[in-house]
Amino acid sequence: MKLKVIAVILGAAGALAACGPAPTPQQQQARQHEIACLGGTLGGALIGGAIANQFGGGSGKDILTAAGAVTGGVSGQRYAC
Repeated sequence: MKLKVIAVILGAAGALAACGPAPTPQQQQARQHEIACLGGTLGGALIGGAIANQFGGGSGKDILTAAGAVTGGVSGQRYAC
């Protein structure tokens, strides 16, 4: 019973949100830029962490993986933004 009530409330909220004003072209472009920046940052972090994970051993491997992820994230953000 509670699940049905929650589903109805969420459905109504979604329907009301769809009735809002359409975004302007500037807002759409800004959103696309934000998504590109986020994608570049996350992609860079994943690739940097994966590459750095190939080196070192023990706790050094963990430190290198973290450093690679941070470096890759910064590089990816610079490239995408």
